[in-house]
Amino acid sequence: MSVASVSRALNGHSNVRPQMRERVLQAVETLGYVPNAAARSLSMALSHAIGVVVPDLHGEFFSELIRGMDIGASSSGYQLLLSTMHADIHQAGQALRAMHGRVDGLIVMAPQIDPDEIDTLLPPRLPVVLLICPEGRGRPLLRIDNHAGAAEAARHLLSLGRRRIVHISGPSANFEAVERRDGFEEALARLAPNVRSIPRSGDFGEESGAAAIREILDGGETFDAVFAANDMMALGAMQELRKRGIAIPEDVAIVGFDDIPLARFMGLTTMRVHMAELGDRAVRSLAALLGGAEEADSVRLAPELIVRSSTKIG
Repeated sequence: MSVASVSRALNGHSNVRPQMRERVLQAVETLGYVPNAAARSLSMALSHAIGVVVPDLHGEFFSELIRGMDIGASSSGYQLLLSTMHADIHQAGQALRAMHGRVDGLIVMAPQIDPDEIDTLLPPRLPVVLLICPEGRGRPLLRIDNHAGAAEAARHLLSLGRRRIVHISGPSANFEAVERRDGFEEALARLAPNVRSIPRSGDFGEESGAAAIREILDGGETFDAVFAANDMMALGAMQELRKRGIAIPEDVAIVGFDDIPLARFMGLTTMRVHMAELGDRAVRSLAALLGGAEEADSVRLAPELIVRSSTKIG
């Protein structure tokens, strides 16, 4: 049999006689033959791999996001190739260049990098889906409605009668942190004009949440609620308050953002971001482009308030 005939039989082409296909499959079983994936990718100009470039892989937020991507990739017939950029444009360039020729498409998450800078690094002919980025630049974009989520957190704390609310924000270079801060402050101004937040800066890490609370308590300032821009800072704040003997939620109510798995075990009220769903949808959106779709939808997911014991008395 010719090489072309065997190739057609192995690739499931319809223009192969059943008897010929059966002979090829019997030979494959007898020889224990496995197609060379690298050679196949070169001949078909496809790798059946999706490149994923994210700021970090540390923490429950990213583990849930990647778990969702894995679900989407498995159901779509793709493998994931992961890399990190650590919010650095030079590392972003290295990560994206390393993907060239290895993947059929890219998912890029860059919440702390200027969209114009990222745009110059993206291969012009490679399908790209942006995930949690400031702007889409004509590409599909999946992101969170941070503004609405933070406004709902403010509304919840005000409904509990809290009037001296600490807001621990994320890094100022991160557009999500800025949107959550703005959504929270604008909701306070609209719903309770006489209430002013007590602002403190954090870095999305647990220790920065604890440090913000230590600074306020050591300074003698009083407060009755905390809204942290993510769950890890909220959990850090919670641990520091408990260490100081301050009752939660009787003395201080706490709300976070993201609903990482640990938040459920710690009883943290939070704004639930369906992170696994977000990762799954990003992969499926890219798979649709790779499958021939002319365009993929951009999506903005609304967070959901999940009330737990950190704001619920009794």
